[in-house]
Amino acid sequence: MKNSQLYKGSLNTIIMKLLEENGRMYGYEITQKVKLITRGELNITEGALYPALHKLEADGLLDVEVERVDNRLRKYYKLTEQGEKETVNRLEELQEFIKNMQSLVSPAPNPDLQF
Repeated sequence: MKNSQLYKGSLNTIIMKLLEENGRMYGYEITQKVKLITRGELNITEGALYPALHKLEADGLLDVEVERVDNRLRKYYKLTEQGEKETVNRLEELQEFIKNMQSLVSPAPNPDLQF
């Protein structure tokens, strides 16, 4: 994962946003969707993804459904009702964070900020 420290704190929110948009997904599908959306700039490893999924499940934000696909068991993850509400909160927090970072990285001229 490029710049992994920058993305690390947002991984749960990324997962929850994808599940909000797609209904339910399995782990590999999540990694590939992120890779596609970011044009290969962000690669989520299994070592990062599955602990995050398990934590979200333990926190009551995800449900897991197991299905047999091509003679293999596949776990599908989807948001719980609580997870749907929490996704909204986390996306708002992330948008505020991005806005603040943008202000710090590329500040607009503001004469009131003279020191």
